[in-house]
Amino acid sequence: MSRIRYYAPAATLFVAVLVTWELLVSVLGIQQFLLPRPSAIAAAFVDHLDELATAGRNTLIEAVGGLAIGGVAALAVAGATARWTTASRTLLPFAIAANSVPIIAFAPIMNNWFGVLNPLSKMMVVAVLVFFPVMINTVRGLTLVEPGSLELMRSYAADELAVFLKVRIPNALPYIFTALRVSATLSLIGAIVAEYFGGARSVLGQFIITEAAFFRFANAWAAIIVASAASIAFFLIILALERVALPWHASARATDAL
Repeated sequence: MSRIRYYAPAATLFVAVLVTWELLVSVLGIQQFLLPRPSAIAAAFVDHLDELATAGRNTLIEAVGGLAIGGVAALAVAGATARWTTASRTLLPFAIAANSVPIIAFAPIMNNWFGVLNPLSKMMVVAVLVFFPVMINTVRGLTLVEPGSLELMRSYAADELAVFLKVRIPNALPYIFTALRVSATLSLIGAIVAEYFGGARSVLGQFIITEAAFFRFANAWAAIIVASAASIAFFLIILALERVALPWHASARATDAL
């Protein structure tokens, strides 16, 4: 019952928005190319379910692959940055520069390097997009350690590797998962934006552009809903992994209390 009470206001608001949307479009005579009715979007979703499912799966694969590439690179750079001062001075400017790269300008370059139809070109765009959030959060987690914990490890004559494995990494895990939750949404956005600049038909970005070009906006909205659902699913998967990996953390206990 507590879960029902917790989610009831959001569910009620969602239904109210859909009903209001449907009524306003019908009463005000809003053109379909401006704002399709929810019923028209639902019909388009049913009619193109197989195509949308395939496109959503392919885009999600690009997002997951890009997050994996960018995440591994970010963890490696963060580990080196937190461990060695020279690495920090050398790598941080490049990390900041990567964060300032406009994805819209970067996507065509990746298509040229790896091929328009190659999913790797979209993965690399996603990797650049998620690199900085993961890297900077990991650095914070590795460096913002309680001094008492470090003093305790030194009193046991622990070497730097032991301190890193037993103190710094556990301390950084909540920061890492926070970055991954943010990056889960960013990865879908990056993949779809990269697909706007070319790619196979069976991806969400190209599906949206094609359907909008032929004024089939209900189909385009259906694809947007699929993208949102994929992003939410990706976020929930990472949240579930966090609860498994960090059962001792306050965020996991707060989620269980709902």
